[in-house]
Amino acid sequence: MLRYILFRILQVIPVLLGTTFLIYFMVFSMPGDPILALFGDKTPSQAVLEEISRQYNLDKPFIVQYFLYLGGIFTGDLGITFSGQQVTDVLARTFPVTIQLALMAIVIELVLAVTIGLISGLRKGKLFDNVSLIIGLVMMSVPIFVIAFIAQYFLSIKWGFFRTTVGPGAPIQDLILPAIVLGVSLYATSMRLTRASVIDTLNQDFVRTAYAKGLSRNRIIPVHVLRNSLIPTITNTATNFGVLMVGATVTEAIFNVPGVGNTLFKAIRLGENSTVVSFVTVMVLIYLFVNLFIDLLYAVLDPRIRYA
Repeated sequence: MLRYILFRILQVIPVLLGTTFLIYFMVFSMPGDPILALFGDKTPSQAVLEEISRQYNLDKPFIVQYFLYLGGIFTGDLGITFSGQQVTDVLARTFPVTIQLALMAIVIELVLAVTIGLISGLRKGKLFDNVSLIIGLVMMSVPIFVIAFIAQYFLSIKWGFFRTTVGPGAPIQDLILPAIVLGVSLYATSMRLTRASVIDTLNQDFVRTAYAKGLSRNRIIPVHVLRNSLIPTITNTATNFGVLMVGATVTEAIFNVPGVGNTLFKAIRLGENSTVVSFVTVMVLIYLFVNLFIDLLYAVLDPRIRYA
């Protein structure tokens, strides 16, 4: 197990280098001058442009900028935004909000997916199964901004259950509605995976053997069927968590969530190389370690899986 963990951690190094290089190259290649964009319709003097370019290392070749950024990572300096803030401060302010929102959405997704998927699998071909499949297909087809606007109108404006947008400081009660939107928009795929896995597990020999031994249905379903059916659901959930951590930009914009999505989008528009690459670097790290955790969780869910 320890050898496997060390091997996976070593895999992080080339992935990080490749990701940061690719993102930095794409940001560097964006058309337009980010310094001129800061001044809008005004045209600054050449001396001002040169000074700002020198301050942000934009006067240096791409490869020099990249290695300067890498050097800053190892010293804890992720650069400065065009607004004069340390990137580390921006990360410290926005990531907790997005992590909280992502965790709430994942919990909602898992509860819906596992509950509905299990019942559908046990009642294959019956009314509940058919209705849940139709609803799931609809939720997969409808764009998330449509779901967000419908939820915002009915649950917030019309019925007043939640605030319309997230208030200052992003209190947890204000994040419930966007978390519901994200969870509902993501649950359908996990639900279908759970349903298919439950149906497949019910036909396995070990389940038939458990029934033949006289074990009760209340023990067989949660211990033998559900536990062995969760692996594809957990895998999909890990992927969804990575997607949410990248930033649910549309949802964050609609509900005015001060998280990663909005901040990253603004940084890309302004061409803030260090901000974009720093955010992506942290996202990649989180995504990789979440997937490592999920891989290790497989052995807990399925005793047949072992890591040499």
